[in-house]
Amino acid sequence: MHPTSGSPPGPADPPPVRPALLLAMGPGIADRLLGARHRTRLVALARTDPHLVAHDLADPAPGIAAALAGAEVLLTCWGAPPLTERVLAAAPRLRAVVHAAGSVKHHLTDACWDRGIAVTSAAGANALPVAEFTLAAILFANKRVLHAAHRYRGLRAPHDWPAELDGAGNYRRTVGVIGASRTGRRVIELLHPFDLRVLLYDPYVDRAEATRLGAVPVPLDALCADSDLVTVHAPQLPATRHLLDARRLALMPDGATLINTARGSLVDPAALLPELVTGRLHAVLDVTEPELPPPGSPLYDLPNVLLTPHVAGSLGTELHRLADHALDELERYGRGRPFRSPVRREELHHSA
Repeated sequence: MHPTSGSPPGPADPPPVRPALLLAMGPGIADRLLGARHRTRLVALARTDPHLVAHDLADPAPGIAAALAGAEVLLTCWGAPPLTERVLAAAPRLRAVVHAAGSVKHHLTDACWDRGIAVTSAAGANALPVAEFTLAAILFANKRVLHAAHRYRGLRAPHDWPAELDGAGNYRRTVGVIGASRTGRRVIELLHPFDLRVLLYDPYVDRAEATRLGAVPVPLDALCADSDLVTVHAPQLPATRHLLDARRLALMPDGATLINTARGSLVDPAALLPELVTGRLHAVLDVTEPELPPPGSPLYDLPNVLLTPHVAGSLGTELHRLADHALDELERYGRGRPFRSPVRREELHHSA
């Protein structure tokens, strides 16, 4: 019943089975991820205690150890413990990992791939709220909403707003998208209805695919120089650390906006801060390096910076989308069908 990634489903599904399953994720995550209807569906799809959640698999409590020994599937999410050789040795029946979040790099090890464990991720589902957040940020940034709100709060008096915001607006502006990741592709798709020119930089995307997506492929330097707004959606890799350094930030036009909802490490903070302090650039930063700026950081108070605490991804009700995705994949597994969103080892070197 182990699904083979990429194999098409048969003409008729076989009768479903209920594999033994263990939840493995960080403290408190399961209660936010799984509502009552999710727990009801979970026990219908798998043999599991929906309230038994493993936070530590290297030295588990007796109840967790027994569940791990019999588990065929792990349902994981943020904070999942690493699946090391030692953990896998204690889980001889494990055949699949269903991850109800994005990247699996934090808990999957080479031992998982060597054993041939099937893996699926809700990265596509988690990309949706990030793309929605980015769309809102793009439209607001080009409209100079943050600047207008800040000035309005200070003036509290009649003012010639059309004159002050003469250069604002979204008509025929140029948006540069760095990275045709799941989020980057969704952002481009969401931008289709608007009168915007979209540039794309991604070394793994050729001209034909970029055109199909609705973007113009360009080198990164050209994207920085020609965009009114640059939004970052590349994965965090050694090759992408400080991808936007002092030289590339300097290429951005005066008054341009940088949006980062990917990872803080993609932008050199020492190079970005002077550009923001002088007011030459604007920014919407949902992620930073370090993840939490120090209390005295100017980022908290600069009028040209919208700083948010890494909230673009799934939270609140959006977590239920991740749960629904994971349970759909679990149902496919139980019916012997391939995962709809498989994670493949060979793709990890250029994905989040």
